Amino acid sequence: MKLKTLVRPLLLVAATAGAAAFAQAAKPAAPATPAAAATQKAVIDRALLTVFKALPARFEDPKNPITAEKVELGRMLYFENRLSKNHDVSCNSCHDLNKYGVDGKPFSPGHKKQLGGRNSPTVYNAGGHVLQFWDGRAPNLEEQAKGPILNPVEMAMPSEARVVETLKSIPGYVTAFQKAFPGEADPVTYNNVGLAIGAFERQLVTPSRFDKYLSGDETALNDAEKLGLKKYLEQGCQTCHNGPAIGGSLQKLGLVLPYQSKDQGRFDLTKKESDRMIFRVPTLRNVAKTAPYFHDGSVKDLQTAVKLMAQHQFGKQISDEDTKHIVTFLDSLTGELPKSYIAKPKLPASGPKTPKPDPS
Repeated sequence: MKLKTLVRPLLLVAATAGAAAFAQAAKPAAPATPAAAATQKAVIDRALLTVFKALPARFEDPKNPITAEKVELGRMLYFENRLSKNHDVSCNSCHDLNKYGVDGKPFSPGHKKQLGGRNSPTVYNAGGHVLQFWDGRAPNLEEQAKGPILNPVEMAMPSEARVVETLKSIPGYVTAFQKAFPGEADPVTYNNVGLAIGAFERQLVTPSRFDKYLSGDETALNDAEKLGLKKYLEQGCQTCHNGPAIGGSLQKLGLVLPYQSKDQGRFDLTKKESDRMIFRVPTLRNVAKTAPYFHDGSVKDLQTAVKLMAQHQFGKQISDEDTKHIVTFLDSLTGELPKSYIAKPKLPASGPKTPKPDPS
């Protein structure tokens, strides 16, 4: 569910004692001249790269084994408009797989064109996140997939029972659920909807040249990108943006320069003081393709986003030149879309008892 927010721009959030110490010690780097930057070659200490991990082929979860039948069903459900009350919204509406898993809008329109209060994050590589949603309220992809369907602002289905009723009225889905969940007496369940979509999303992985570089291929990044990586590490961005997804943990917004915000992040969910202004760190995978940025979708360009995070998380100003270098590195995190995997499947035909679209 998306909450209305008045938060000032943010992209990357941090909350560890180590980050605070780093922020206090760090000093702005002297601006580099364009001529010097053009000839500068960065030497990267590979020991610093251990905070990252190359993307796996898929994000496995033993609680939801991935099978071809489950993925096939999950792909259909991901594109299925009939999982929405008015048959006009699907998972792909807000998380367009052909647009790097986003819709390019600050807030996504849902049922009756209502707008949510937080930007729709990309689903690519989301299996590498610790928790799901901006406030981490879902423990995994399977639980996250079930949330928007019942959200009155998003897909607006009135109940789990209505979802199951709809799917059972479509013969093709009954067969697909039986194949995906063999041995179950009644496989068409709301929980299995989440399991199927989750299995599909666990293979939405976009490795990039950076993964080859992590594996030891020094030629995978050019000199400009290596210089940007060096600046990224020097600024401390890896404090929060690390791991296979290069993000995905829960951290605090406004560690050094506090934010005055109506949206209190995870605190609004748990009411625990320790959760005030805690948000999930977005992945930097494909970040050059997933604007607008921050959970309020208020920033359109990546350079501005980088500079703002330096101010609010580290209390310093990054030079324009260093910012450009970092953005050059971030461009190298753009992966190739798995075109055949994300192709929209043929959806089964409605049955005579399939509920009609309901615009109310």
